[in-house]
Amino acid sequence: MQNPYTQITAFLKDQNINYEELSHQPVYTSEEAAGIRGLSMSEGTKSLLVKVDGTFYLFIIPGNKRLNSKKVKQLLAAKKLRFATKEEVQEIMHCEVGACYPFGNLIGITQFVDEIFVKNEFISLSPATHTKSIRMKWKDYQKSIQPTLADLCSDDTD
Repeated sequence: MQNPYTQITAFLKDQNINYEELSHQPVYTSEEAAGIRGLSMSEGTKSLLVKVDGTFYLFIIPGNKRLNSKKVKQLLAAKKLRFATKEEVQEIMHCEVGACYPFGNLIGITQFVDEIFVKNEFISLSPATHTKSIRMKWKDYQKSIQPTLADLCSDDTD
């Protein structure tokens, strides 16, 4: 597989999507990413690789929220749910934990995006590296990925 960062930027260029790229010191959490980007955590995406009843899915939620496992289980009529291990993230997404990206289409993984993002003008994301961020219009992301939107988050905020 080609480098995910290269694959992501090539995909965005192929889709004629304008985006800003920011290079920065390594970040590993949503708080660190928001701070270095100078943007709200609710604009940042948290991309979570989760194994649900034996199948991996990618769940994209705002950086200031937590995934609600009960909602995910209801959505997929599932019994078991667990986060991927760091080894599974490396094997499937070819990146480290904390650098997961919201482009499941590039690796053949079904993804769900929290519906709250429709209120955003922009989203910010990790392109599979701890030292870069991409900021793009939500509508461009939604049009290019055509994700399934769902209510995925707990009502409280981190």
